[in-house]
Amino acid sequence: MESAQARPSIRYLPVSLFGSVMSIAGLSLAWRLASKAYGADIAVSNAIGVVALAVFAVLSLSYLGKLVRHPELVKDEFSHPVIGSFFGTVGISILLLSSVIGAYSADAQLVVWAIGAAVTLALAVVMIARLLNGNAAAASAVPAWLIAGVGSLDIVVTGGTLTAGWTHEVNLLAAAVGGVSAVVFFILIFSRLVHHAPMADGMRPSKMILVAPFAVGFIAYVNLVQQVDMFAALLFYFALFLFVIVCYRLAAKPAPFSPSWWAIGFPMAALSNSALLYSASAGSKGLEWIAVLLLALLTVSVAVLAIRTVHGLATGRILTA
Repeated sequence: MESAQARPSIRYLPVSLFGSVMSIAGLSLAWRLASKAYGADIAVSNAIGVVALAVFAVLSLSYLGKLVRHPELVKDEFSHPVIGSFFGTVGISILLLSSVIGAYSADAQLVVWAIGAAVTLALAVVMIARLLNGNAAAASAVPAWLIAGVGSLDIVVTGGTLTAGWTHEVNLLAAAVGGVSAVVFFILIFSRLVHHAPMADGMRPSKMILVAPFAVGFIAYVNLVQQVDMFAALLFYFALFLFVIVCYRLAAKPAPFSPSWWAIGFPMAALSNSALLYSASAGSKGLEWIAVLLLALLTVSVAVLAIRTVHGLATGRILTA
């Protein structure tokens, strides 16, 4: 009986693993910006984008299989005060993939973006409405709560260049929902981290999500106003400030590897993209070096996470109880 329980099973597939799609797609978009800024081969971005699409397809089919075979487990995940927030990674993955697809077809990009926007806004409604029911435990106010808010900002990040008239209003709606809710949740989460017991080891990598509202907010804001102004600069520098702090905390006391480590990927990708955009606008050599360093760090981090994940799957250390 014990050996049977130790075998990998789809029933243990965590929805948070969609964070890997976000990370890989974000890396693809960062290399796309690097190709424009520094002449990097666009084939690198395209190849990473194809990997992101393939991983999303595999995860989607696998999680659909879990829904069919173990609907009660999916229901429990969705209802969980912390794990439920990670369902937002599905919508964000679709949004980011719409930008990846945009390199090949503008029409397909619009369709995929619309689907991602609908999914993301719907999940934001569900998650925020759930919190307003009251009686939420203080310990459940973790960085994953930010996914609902940051997800809405990603609608603007990926849809800011779309030209259809109705997309502008959707972007404004998403910016309003994402911007305000991200600020509110950030304050609640920061208070919990300061005044309550430290998070469990498995959740500590998710502290990197604290960087996302400011890094993603930078890109969303720039897309809306079509310029990098002082407010945008403040968002970028605070994101960079938080990134240094969180990196130090994770390096000082690293958590054992698990799929939850993918939570560091997308915030780093958002910061890398922000740095590339900001350095291009500011024209500073120092900022260029920061952008290159962040891109290199992001690339290495995603590669290491991918290798560790594949190794974990091959050795049966992932997808087991």
